[in-house]
Amino acid sequence: MHRDARAGKAIAWLNGTMGDFNHILVPTDFTETSEHALEWAIQMASRLGSAITVMHAYELPIVGLPDATLVASAEIASRIADASRLALDKTIERHRDCGVPIAAVLREGAPWEEINRVADEIRADLVVLGTHGRKGIVRALLGSTAEKVVRSAHRAVATIHA
Repeated sequence: MHRDARAGKAIAWLNGTMGDFNHILVPTDFTETSEHALEWAIQMASRLGSAITVMHAYELPIVGLPDATLVASAEIASRIADASRLALDKTIERHRDCGVPIAAVLREGAPWEEINRVADEIRADLVVLGTHGRKGIVRALLGSTAEKVVRSAHRAVATIHA
């Protein structure tokens, strides 16, 4: 396959340097918002000649009580991991023929921490995140993974509002 010398080139201002977007990380929580961000990233990667890694991070439920802590059993943990793997595999399969190299990573842990960790490990040039745009009490209670990634990332981040 012949690749134009200009393919894969984009200008980004990150820490005062210009860079290429050769590898794009797209975290997913399997929502319509994440799917929209992935489609946006695929269009961008197609134009730039970039590769994409789609990742999902899940946390095992832990409930703190005054006198005890409830932790997911091994069976529950296995079910969560299996369901996450299946959903990630289906996401990759839906986009397998998109014309862009696409890989998958599954992690257990706080999503925003795992997104940053994977971005560093794969040396992603850009992280593309879908954002729900929640406000008020819902955002205060649920937090915002996108906001935490934007505030703590060592990589360029694009948020896509669906």
